[in-house]
Amino acid sequence: MKKILLLSDTHSYLDDAILEHVKAADEVWHAGDIGTTDVCDQIAKYKPLKGVYGNIDDHVIRKIFPLTNVFECEGLRVSMIHIGGYPGRYAASVKEFIQQTKPQLFICGHSHILRVMRDPQLKLLHMNPGAAGIHGFHKVRTMIRFKVESATIKDVEVIELGQRGSLTESVGGAN
Repeated sequence: MKKILLLSDTHSYLDDAILEHVKAADEVWHAGDIGTTDVCDQIAKYKPLKGVYGNIDDHVIRKIFPLTNVFECEGLRVSMIHIGGYPGRYAASVKEFIQQTKPQLFICGHSHILRVMRDPQLKLLHMNPGAAGIHGFHKVRTMIRFKVESATIKDVEVIELGQRGSLTESVGGAN
């Protein structure tokens, strides 16, 4: 069994509240718009980090992370991309990516809107953790934690980090 922390859209912001959840996870998955390598470095001090780059990420982040990431965790097939849409509203290229990779779990970010929903047509669970950072139009900063065991997702929890405007001490430096 692995405990996963899923986050997205940190936009160069990382605080002690996020890091406390990082420390409690076995792995951290970041669905893009990381912002700076400081965010990666801080997370990687504590736990393994998998991710994809997002539309705001520069050439340095793009050298570290791919556009898409397909991997297995405890027998669960996972596909991740930053700009993914949601069930019934995928762009043609995203739908093709999903059909080619056949994930049981599809992860994206970008919208800053937290969604966990089944896609019965493509037979997968769709997750977007919302935005953990302080930049954007979202009102509440969010992440998701869950467990993966024997190709099964268990104990999915939404983590609310407070209002976007209520700042705590920045670890990675806010832009």
